[in-house]
Amino acid sequence: MKPSQGRRSTLARLATGAAFAGGIPGVISRALAKGDLANKQGIQRIEGEVLVAGRKAAPGTPIALDDRIETGNNSSAVAVVGQDAFLLRANTAIVVKGERGLLSQLLVESGRVLSVFAKKPVAVKASIASIGIRGTGAYLEVLPAEVYFCLCYGEAQVDGANMAPKIVKTTHHEQPLLLTQANGTLQAQPGPFRNHTDAELVMLESLVGREPPFMRDGQYPAGKY
Repeated sequence: MKPSQGRRSTLARLATGAAFAGGIPGVISRALAKGDLANKQGIQRIEGEVLVAGRKAAPGTPIALDDRIETGNNSSAVAVVGQDAFLLRANTAIVVKGERGLLSQLLVESGRVLSVFAKKPVAVKASIASIGIRGTGAYLEVLPAEVYFCLCYGEAQVDGANMAPKIVKTTHHEQPLLLTQANGTLQAQPGPFRNHTDAELVMLESLVGREPPFMRDGQYPAGKY
C-alpha cells in the first residue's frame, strides 16, 4: 500500500527516532516528509566510500541492472532500483540483475544488506544459499562460516546443496536462520535476531512509496526490533 502525503510525513517522523541514531540522517527524514524521495532512483544516501559499476558514487548516481554496488570500510549506502530498495552496510558488495528494467535477481557477494522488494519473484543468491522471495523485506549477512538470513516479513523458499527446499513465512522477524554447509549439504538452523531494525525497513519502504505490512496506522510494534 502506498502511503498518502500525511502517512509519509508520519513515516518520516518515525525515521528521526533513536533507532536511526548514527544511521539515517535528518535530511532524508525531511525529504520523506515532503515526498521528495519517493520513487526516485539510484543512490539516495552515502557514508564513506561507495562504488557503482567500479566508479565512485555520490547521491543521485544512477544504478543500472547488472551494476555492482560496493561499500568500503566504515561506509554505507541506501539505493533504489525500480521498486526495490537496499541498505548496504560496510564492506558489502551486491549485484542487481534483471531485464526490461525489472530487477529479478540479487547476488550478495559479501557483507550485510537489508532489502525490500516489490511483489514480484526475485532470486537471491548469497554464497551457499539460494533464496526465492516475492514482495518481502529481508536481511542477509554473508560471512566466511555462515549465511545469516532474516525474513522480516513475507514468504521465501531457501534452497541449497542436497537440501530439501525450506519454506519460511513470517510477519515480523519470527524465523531468523543460520545457514551453513557440512558434508556438502546446506543446513538451516534457528538463529538470533541481529543487526537490523524496523525503523530501517520503514525508511526503505518509504523510498518506494510503501510501508511494511507490520505497520498499523503509521506505527510499528514497540519492542526489541
